Amino acid sequence: MTAPAEIQFKTGNERLVKLTEKAAARLAGLLARQKRPDGALRVAVLGGGCSGLQYKMDLVNGPAHRDILVHSRGVKIVVDPKSALFVSGSEIDFSDDLQKGGFKVTNPNAVAHCSCGESFAA
Repeated sequence: MTAPAEIQFKTGNERLVKLTEKAAARLAGLLARQKRPDGALRVAVLGGGCSGLQYKMDLVNGPAHRDILVHSRGVKIVVDPKSALFVSGSEIDFSDDLQKGGFKVTNPNAVAHCSCGESFAA
């Protein structure tokens, strides 16, 4: 019987991506509710949306092979190497606003945003 392969990942810091206090509190609550004490927020950038690129965020159990793991305000964030090129220096915030609430990314690499705020160009 073969032992499972060890997941190889890198450790990054908040220069890659960081959370505001509100986002960290919301994520910690979501992870606790899902009983994922070692869980993480996966942040990815995919092609699509009005401006060409869009964010995808999911709660995951931990880093996957080749991911970059960042600890921010007590919450783990994982980013794949390709997405890291687009999110470097970003901050994730959370708003309870009824119309424009949810998680929002402030990205210094974005050169254009669509009017709906869901996609960007870099």
